[in-house]
Amino acid sequence: MERLSVLTADQLRIAERVIGEEETRREHVVVYLSGAHAYGFPSPDSDLDLKAIHVASTADLLGLEVPEPTFDRAEVLDGVEIDYTSNELAHALAGMLAGNGNFLERVLGRTVAFASPLLDELRPIARRSLSRRVHRHYRGFAANQLRFLEKEPTAKKLLYVLRTATTGIHLLETGQLDPDLTSLMARYGLPDAAELVERKRAGERVALDPAQLAAWRPRVDALFARLDAARETSLLPEDPPNAPEVRDWLLSVRRRRFE
Repeated sequence: MERLSVLTADQLRIAERVIGEEETRREHVVVYLSGAHAYGFPSPDSDLDLKAIHVASTADLLGLEVPEPTFDRAEVLDGVEIDYTSNELAHALAGMLAGNGNFLERVLGRTVAFASPLLDELRPIARRSLSRRVHRHYRGFAANQLRFLEKEPTAKKLLYVLRTATTGIHLLETGQLDPDLTSLMARYGLPDAAELVERKRAGERVALDPAQLAAWRPRVDALFARLDAARETSLLPEDPPNAPEVRDWLLSVRRRRFE
């Protein structure tokens, strides 16, 4: 596994252990370190949010008992909280074509904890599948995070709103996927979000007072407006232009694993 500089030595050891154990149970295409570590604002108590894509045995898929498409694992190992989820390749590809950022980030994101040769095949296909459908995912996710923020104002929840909105805007405006708020915040008029990042790095539940939330709310609204405008002017096509290519690649993977 490629060493991830965002992890402590203990976190890296636990991540390697979990990935090794899960790899004996299924064939991973990718295991992606998501959450605050990917978004640029981990704190010492952040969990390891390991999101994977795996390939089921073709023989199993054709048999009497079709395997479950999703596997979850949540536990605390040596004081490190683990949140592992893996989705079967067909499920992930369908989500990718639908513009689901969760799957697109696993394939195109930088914080990769494990990659098989299949990921190198999939990445250019995923880039060609990008479309304006991503707007629905990032707009909906940001709106949900805003509701959570209003119920419990914390630096973490505000950062999640900003992260989701800026990632969506950047993808629609440039065609490039970047989940890291710290690399986008200056470009999108949020340099002072650095103070929120520092507060979040002190702990998961650092609170915001009402005045801080009130000061940020108009700027959040402006980000949402820009996200909506970016959909209308995006250089991305309305729908994925390469659904047949995605289907044919999946079938080639299935054939290779059947033979």
